[in-house]
Amino acid sequence: MPRNPTHFWPGLMTDAAILSAEAGAVMLLRTFKLMAGGAAASREAERMVGEKVAAGFELAGALSAAAARGRPHTPDSAARKALSVYRRHVRANRKRLG
Repeated sequence: MPRNPTHFWPGLMTDAAILSAEAGAVMLLRTFKLMAGGAAASREAERMVGEKVAAGFELAGALSAAAARGRPHTPDSAARKALSVYRRHVRANRKRLG
């Protein structure tokens, strides 16, 4: 029986909504840190930008490596990969900032 690609989207959207809530918590924690000012706020702002760039490159590398191996991602597997990469970064930040 062929796989129905729309079958996987409700779970994917649930995972995306959870990640969105976690990212919102990180944004709140970072906002408090930035509002405090000082050297720690400056370091956090620089770290935040660097982490976003690094996460983007990590995802691009993972997707292109799979394509280079002849196994390009389907839309749902690419979205899952993106969620897993960003989830790791968001959870690490939440743990560090919380």
